[in-house]
Amino acid sequence: MAEKRIGVIMHGVTGRMGANQHLARSILEIRRQGGVALKNGVRVMPDPILVGRNAGKLEHLARAHGLERWTTDLDAALGDRNDSIFFDAASTQLRPKILKKAIDAGKHVYCEKPVATTLAAALDLYRAVRRSGVKHGVVQDKLWLPGLLKLKMLGDSGFFGRILSVRGEFGYWVFEGDLQPAQRPSWNYRKEDGGGIILDMLCHWRYVLDNLFGDVKAVSCLGAQHIAERWDENGKKYRATADDAAYATFQLDGGIIAHINSSWCVRVRRDDLLTLQVDGTHGSAVAGLRRCFTQAHVNTPKPVWNPDLPQTLDFFGGWQEVPDNLSWDNAFKAQWELFLKYVAGEGDFQWGLLEGVKGVQLAELARKSWTQRRWVDVPAFKA
Repeated sequence: MAEKRIGVIMHGVTGRMGANQHLARSILEIRRQGGVALKNGVRVMPDPILVGRNAGKLEHLARAHGLERWTTDLDAALGDRNDSIFFDAASTQLRPKILKKAIDAGKHVYCEKPVATTLAAALDLYRAVRRSGVKHGVVQDKLWLPGLLKLKMLGDSGFFGRILSVRGEFGYWVFEGDLQPAQRPSWNYRKEDGGGIILDMLCHWRYVLDNLFGDVKAVSCLGAQHIAERWDENGKKYRATADDAAYATFQLDGGIIAHINSSWCVRVRRDDLLTLQVDGTHGSAVAGLRRCFTQAHVNTPKPVWNPDLPQTLDFFGGWQEVPDNLSWDNAFKAQWELFLKYVAGEGDFQWGLLEGVKGVQLAELARKSWTQRRWVDVPAFKA
């Protein structure tokens, strides 16, 4: 079987997300399985080169995975015509500038989100990639999570009837760093470094809501900075300046109301770190990252409000789990495979930079809503 090599410049993958999800569980796993099969029988084989500023970290990561190609010279990497894809998972603040360099070098670009810290910068980047004609994509990983794929299947089947509302809970307690190390990087909590949960998570909620339930038409958001002081990776106390919680309500196309709480200051007592409850006229469902439970209209219990007596109904017992009739791959890897096929000339890729622009737009409008304490309309973008 013929093999088609595609060189992939992987920038900023020494961090947790880049190293684990994009390198180890996506690109290297694709290599282990023998590449990605095209319809014509050719297998696309990604060939990564690791690029970053810290030579020690790059060399350690490369050795750990048996890779020979790494460099701290970004310009040299972009100048190599044998590598056609540039991927970025580094700093959000630097992403537009770095992606523009890759675009100017004629590379197809694929990147993490947010694609920028402001809507103006995101739009400028999108215009640049449109002018260049290179192929482009933005990571939208949650669309390939088993729990959300089950929700989509339920919606496509008509299970919900008319969807009324979506309720989401996301988050967990991120330790401050004094008594035990924080499990998220310190820059997440500094606004001046591009931190903040509104920018981080509303980019996710934009593509989840748009793709599963209906286009976002308006937003009302209350942000919060609950924890004022934290300790960084070196044990040094610093002042947190970014929002660490967001309580957002969305009006969707078709009259659907969605509300999602996002917080790094919440202790979890639910099925998963992310749960989405969808209520419709014919049935409801609750999904986590992998599991999904349903309750049909005809199986819905009939509670009666009486606070003077103990509750006799088991509200967890009346739900059925959606079975794992299908097998699902790693969410990041699934989208990587589609992008590699797209670059190789097979299929379309609907998750381009415009989708990244929409995420930044929603985050910016949510901050505006918080500042002005009002509902804000979300204008539609056209490619």
